[in-house]
Parts: sequence; C-alpha cells; structure tokens
Amino acid sequence: MTTLHVNGREQALDVDPGTPILWALRDTLGLTGTKFGCGMAQCGACTVHMDGQAIRACVTPVSAAAGKQIATIESVTDGHDKVGQAVHAAWVKHDVAQCGYCQSGQIMSATAFLKSLPKGKVPSQGEIDAAMAGNICRCGTYARIRAAITDAAQALA
Repeated sequence: MTTLHVNGREQALDVDPGTPILWALRDTLGLTGTKFGCGMAQCGACTVHMDGQAIRACVTPVSAAAGKQIATIESVTDGHDKVGQAVHAAWVKHDVAQCGYCQSGQIMSATAFLKSLPKGKVPSQGEIDAAMAGNICRCGTYARIRAAITDAAQALA
C-alpha cells in the first residue's frame, strides 16, 4: 500500500510502487481529467502538481509521490484555487480549447508557472513560451494560450 495525498485527501493505493502516477490517478482513483498523451514526458498532457511543482505523471512512479501533495485538474478548477480559477476563466474567455485533449495539462502547467512568479508580475511572451515549452497542442492554439496566461496574470496582479 502506498499513501498519496491527492487533491487534499489522503488516498491509500494498492498498486505496484513503480506504477506511474497517471495510471494510479485514472485507473485506481477514477480521476480521468489527467490525460495520457505520449507516455514519455514529452507532450505535457499528463501534467499534475506534486508539492506545487508541475510534473509529468506518465513517467513519475507512485513511489516518488508517497507522502507528497498531488493536485490534479479536478482540484485546480474546482473553484477553491484562486490561480486555477483565473487561468480557467482566461481559457474560456480566449476560447483556447479546440480538441481539448491537451488542455488539462496546459492548465496545470500554466497554473504552476503563474504560482511561481512574484506576486503581481505579468510574464513576458518569452517567459510564457519558455514555461510552456514542454506542452504540445496538436491544434496549435499557442497564441490563445499565451493570451490566456497573460490575462490570468493580469487578473491576479
């Protein structure tokens, strides 16, 4: 048994310690907002937060998360996370999603990025591009993603 703290709740999981967090979240806990994309930490669809840092859940084993705080898209957009709310509202305003597959990972990366900035800082387009470089959008909505992140940062400033 491995104990994880997922979205503020302690969860005892009976999974192999080498199981990627992604599959523990999706298959064991039923939290399907985190997506499987490439399985090699290259696309960002599986991004979750571990102790506030964006990580790739497809390659991070459950054993690496024991005792740490895991946040998924379900908790970031549930209305209790101020930064998550701002990012989600900006995503809707800018009509970012097309196919939507990458969006949970994009939102998780954007939220972690904005939380890492000094209070009141609005990042440059270059800073946004650098922070989001590991997240691939098959539909190519990068201009809308940048605009949404800028909007969210301005709303939080």
